[in-house]
Amino acid sequence: MKKRVNKEEWVAMYEDIGLDGSRRMQWHKLFESRHPDGHQGFLEWLGIPQEEIDLIREESR
Repeated sequence: MKKRVNKEEWVAMYEDIGLDGSRRMQWHKLFESRHPDGHQGFLEWLGIPQEEIDLIREESR
């Protein structure tokens, strides 16, 4: 039984509700500014490699 959602599945759900790339970046910026440790943990939970997490977080600051 699968226990977590991966990045591609999460992005697909965002796209299904109409969140395009710029809106997703707004979401990342908000998450990073309000809950930086939670943002890190969430990205890790999605199984994103640390190098990519670092890029996402840098772009979100």
